[in-house]
Amino acid sequence: MPKINVYLPDDLADAVRDAELPVSAICQRALEQAVRRTTAIRQALLDDLHTDRLAARLPSFTARLVTTLTGAADRAKAAGAAHVTTGDLLAGMIGEGGNLGLQVLGALEIEPGSLEPPADAEPGTNGAGLRFSSPAAVAIELAVGEAIGMGHNYVGCEHLLIALAAETDGAAGGLLRSRGADARSVRRAVAAALAGYAQAKAAATPTGLRAAMRAELAPLIERIDRLERQAAG
Repeated sequence: MPKINVYLPDDLADAVRDAELPVSAICQRALEQAVRRTTAIRQALLDDLHTDRLAARLPSFTARLVTTLTGAADRAKAAGAAHVTTGDLLAGMIGEGGNLGLQVLGALEIEPGSLEPPADAEPGTNGAGLRFSSPAAVAIELAVGEAIGMGHNYVGCEHLLIALAAETDGAAGGLLRSRGADARSVRRAVAAALAGYAQAKAAATPTGLRAAMRAELAPLIERIDRLERQAAG
């Protein structure tokens, strides 16, 4: 049976040993679930895009993300395009209006309304019907990977925002990075937003949400910078 090495932080490795957990069995099950999830999503991305089937075909996607994808498809259809692009995905996210991705942009001092999602065409597979462009499909797959990496059993707009910032071939990524929203900073902001969500929810205002995210983000950035300095030394 092939062997795959799994690297853990020291404190987690110690905790796993102390708890006497069956590491191999746990990893196998987690990987099986991740493979099934990714394979199903990949197949959905390769087929013709039918917005009325998105929720059923992508059950791990949040309702807001499904709405985002639907809005992206509607934008592409209105333009008479053959492919839904990363620009369409960004436009769909902005048009959805209430997702965490937009709150993250606000915490990064980027007003979503100030963004003009690109209308550039992007390459993709040929076929009848509407399909995702290659960069858009990659971005959605990256979003799934971000969700899995964070230990989430859902894929939301915040994961898609990280993915759009990380994807290098689509026009939306270039726009986000030009405004300072690179994958690293967006990922940090998402982690901070999720960590401070309960506090932000209690505040119940957009201002309270941004303040809570920034408060949570500061020590996280400091910790990451310290680790990076240690690694560089």
